[in-house]
Amino acid sequence: MDIYTIIFLALAVFIFLRLRNVLGQRTGNERPPFDRAARNVLHGAQDNNVVPIPGAVIDQTPSAPTADVVPPTDRWKGLAEPGTPLARGLDAIAAQDSSFDPRHFLSGAKSAYEMIVLAFANGDRRALKDLLSSEVYESFETVIRDREKHEQKTETRFVSIDKAELVGAEARDRAAQLTVRFVSQMITVTRDKAGTVVDGSPDTVADITDVWTFARDITSRDPNWKLVGTGSAQ
Repeated sequence: MDIYTIIFLALAVFIFLRLRNVLGQRTGNERPPFDRAARNVLHGAQDNNVVPIPGAVIDQTPSAPTADVVPPTDRWKGLAEPGTPLARGLDAIAAQDSSFDPRHFLSGAKSAYEMIVLAFANGDRRALKDLLSSEVYESFETVIRDREKHEQKTETRFVSIDKAELVGAEARDRAAQLTVRFVSQMITVTRDKAGTVVDGSPDTVADITDVWTFARDITSRDPNWKLVGTGSAQ
């Protein structure tokens, strides 16, 4: 080899060693790329169009047994009397879903109740679709369409939600159903195109009792419940 070849070889080796020091080499212990989905979970990112009615606690990791385990007779204390159909229904749901927390559910159900009532009054179809079963949505949408046909607008304002209590629970196949009685006070008025009141009153607080049933697929990873039935009680 002539002198030029030796110089070029030496230069190539020098450049290779410098690059190796700067860029490093793979050892098998490198951290994997940060997954975007994991980041969304860590920071609580979720679809803003979905309003959760929690049926499961966030942390589902089994905890170590403790000395103060709640006795079966006190499991639903404050929610259902032992031996009642409601207590048996809650037991059946909990047997299929160990993370089921009815108190957590009731908290979310109260929020969903208010959101559904206001979305219905405002004719917000997009919000209702995410909260209702297809059958209930169709009945709500029929009323909204009729109001639009007659150029009427409904205004609803909650004064208070005084009570939200479980009155029914059932686990059938893969479906869990919970029925809640809501006792609330609200002001509702419907006006025509000219602003004339055609139903309700802007100055009257009405006492309302609704009995709603929510359902979810117990085998699904989705903890959200949907409204599948509505009724009223005196």
